[in-house]
Amino acid sequence: MTNPADELLDVVNAQDRVIGTASRGEVYRDRLTHRCVMILVRNAEGRYFVHRRAQDKLFAPGAYDIFVGGVVGAGESYAHAAVREAEEELGVSGIRTEPLFRFLFEEQAYSWFCDVHQARWDGPVSPQVEEIDWHDWLTAEQIAERLTAWDVVPDGREAYRRYLELPRG
Repeated sequence: MTNPADELLDVVNAQDRVIGTASRGEVYRDRLTHRCVMILVRNAEGRYFVHRRAQDKLFAPGAYDIFVGGVVGAGESYAHAAVREAEEELGVSGIRTEPLFRFLFEEQAYSWFCDVHQARWDGPVSPQVEEIDWHDWLTAEQIAERLTAWDVVPDGREAYRRYLELPRG
């Protein structure tokens, strides 16, 4: 397995246009704006896939997340990355994602565009042990209770807040 810090990513400007490439390690070290995808996965009962990130992750090790996802590789589309990341992290194939919204996430050490998708998955999952230490399917009420008690990844917390504000039809 290659070192994640060596993975090449597109560096983008404030309009999300590619202006160059750099390794993930350089992107994080120099706070270069790049791209990521986040997929909110629900099952037939309407429960959300929630997990705890592995302790050796470069960003937010050991934190809980309501989304699966990751960085978009150099030259990769958001749509392709969403399917790839969902399938890799859940250990499934044939998932379909639907884009919801995009926003720029910035904090002191990080800056990236989050392309948020949703997906439904009714079959079994076999989460990637290199990425995920624990997982479960939780209701919206259970997530709301845990948001104050758990260390939740900051971009996932913000994406979930924005998701809850979407008009329901």
